[in-house]
Amino acid sequence: MKFCIIGLGRFGKQLAKSLSELNAEVLAIDSDEHEIAGVHNYVTQALCTEIIDTASLEAIGIDEIDVVIIGIGENIAQSILIAAIIKKRFKHVKVVARATSQTQKEILDLLKVDLVVRPEEETAIDLADMLSSPFNNLARLSKTFSIGLIGVPPEFVSKKIKEIDFYNNYKVNCIAVKRDKEFITINDNYTILDYDELVIAGKNDDILALETNKN
Repeated sequence: MKFCIIGLGRFGKQLAKSLSELNAEVLAIDSDEHEIAGVHNYVTQALCTEIIDTASLEAIGIDEIDVVIIGIGENIAQSILIAAIIKKRFKHVKVVARATSQTQKEILDLLKVDLVVRPEEETAIDLADMLSSPFNNLARLSKTFSIGLIGVPPEFVSKKIKEIDFYNNYKVNCIAVKRDKEFITINDNYTILDYDELVIAGKNDDILALETNKN
């Protein structure tokens, strides 16, 4: 997939870097040469230009782009204008837009933007989840469902996965183990060691119950 990031503030710059590290093809756009200089070493292409109309989008090769991320934070009107043009003129492009306020988010939703994100708010939510969770939350898939990392309860040591029967007994699944900082795939015949950590998928309350039972 080919990504285009318009606006290289803190959010756009970090996203550009992260996508590039995942070997994605990234076109970075900003009207500030200083911001362009900060990303050109790791993105596929970086252009110093201002997106103001359909012609501007055509000039950067919007027809070849799969996903546009509008990272503009300060100029709300420009962000909304770009989203509106793309949704109307370039229907094949998926649009992700950053919103800095609830009002902006509501306008972007009305434009049927594919995904609207409020990074600061979502970061706060993720931080709250991490701080309040007694288990190491590897991935929060929803408000109630996670993939968590827990230590091995003593009674599980030297037992095979199938003997423990995680789903029927604890309403969770053990999908891998972590050993010596490496994650290892497992099957039902895997024997748990006392220095393993278990990668558990399930509802937060059920993972918590298993973690609490360990203690």
